Amino acid sequence: MLNEADLRDGAAATDAVPAAGALDTPRTSRRLLLGGSIAALGLAAGGLPRLSMISPAAAQGAAPAAAPPKGPQPFDYPGKDKGLTLLGDRPLVAETPANLLDDDTTPIAKFFVRNNGQIPEPIKDVDGWQLKIEGEVDKPLTLTVKELKSRFKAHTFRMVLECGGNGRSFYTPAARGNQWTNGGAGCAEWTGVRLADVLKAAGLKASAKFTGHYGADPHLSGDTTKDAVSRGMPIEKALEPHCLIVWAMNGEPLPHIHGGPLRLVVPGWPASLSSKWLNRILVRATPHDGQGMGGTSYRVPTVPIVPGSNVDGKTNFADLTSMPVRSIITAPANGARLPAATREVALRGAAWAGDHEVAKVEVSFDAGQRWHAMTLAKPKNRYDWVRWTGKVKLPSDGYFELWARATDSRGVAQPHVATNWNPQGYGSNPLHRIAVLVG
Repeated sequence: MLNEADLRDGAAATDAVPAAGALDTPRTSRRLLLGGSIAALGLAAGGLPRLSMISPAAAQGAAPAAAPPKGPQPFDYPGKDKGLTLLGDRPLVAETPANLLDDDTTPIAKFFVRNNGQIPEPIKDVDGWQLKIEGEVDKPLTLTVKELKSRFKAHTFRMVLECGGNGRSFYTPAARGNQWTNGGAGCAEWTGVRLADVLKAAGLKASAKFTGHYGADPHLSGDTTKDAVSRGMPIEKALEPHCLIVWAMNGEPLPHIHGGPLRLVVPGWPASLSSKWLNRILVRATPHDGQGMGGTSYRVPTVPIVPGSNVDGKTNFADLTSMPVRSIITAPANGARLPAATREVALRGAAWAGDHEVAKVEVSFDAGQRWHAMTLAKPKNRYDWVRWTGKVKLPSDGYFELWARATDSRGVAQPHVATNWNPQGYGSNPLHRIAVLVG
């Protein structure tokens, strides 16, 4: 397997064997860990060229260089696959290596974990949990989980949930926050009621233009006057029929670590909108101003900035809405060693594109000189990821990198490297790359 620490520019070699799927970076020094020992392949440490010709340090007011991220750490949490990678313990954050995302429906045990604050105490009275709908509505509502189930029609959709910072580790210089590769995403079956049905039952006023979402997770500081995170969206997105208030995941009661007993699922947009331990929705006439809104929080530049710039996001920034197109190779695993004389490699993977559709997925084994089309399966519903399969024919034994590139329904493809650098590292979606050794 390939060590993530070895795959960043200037990183030193290490003898530690990482979790499978660690090679997600678009800049590699070529080392392959096989059978528990390092097999130096004698390849140049070149990698792809940098986009920026301007030294970040030369930019006026440049942000200080971030400390190198720690290497992958194992994740040990009840009910979770030990193959997940711990990215932070305060708040608790763990991502899923690409090879563990090989299921059509992501099992709960393999689903990534993202928190913004402390984890609240487990809820004993699940059916009695209350959700308030208030603000710019004619009839403010307080509904228990039991009332939601009895009063509104339930729906089940298989939909991708993706952290807004997924892919953050691919930015140069490093951006602030958890250093996700491609594992801050999963596709589960969510069961609940349409947010639109609940909002309509409350009677939306003509002034109802935005939402604000609140959960029961305490702020990391323990300050009860602060929210761990409180994000919101335009009312048009809230009324989209796939936005759900859910109480079940993959046919099971929503696990506490994933926001049970009640959470929002806002598909296609950053998962920070999908509030866990949901207890209040405020309908607003103006954009929400809660924790996680404004400045550089979940926002990206509308005019490209010099990588490393120290900016406050007050001008030329906009909220990240639809997540960018992304594809991952889920089999074979990164670092796989194939028998000598293997000339055809069968591939599997997944792709998704925020509010848009996946138009095609292609794979290259020669650094993008030639691309080979993969076969796309039909998604179950909108916002489901597209599972893809295909084969590539290799010309010889040896070391090969397999690159996956998805293109969305607008004709927008994944870039070779992370683009549109921003201080908190949102929207990074370069090609996914794995390495295999034949013979």
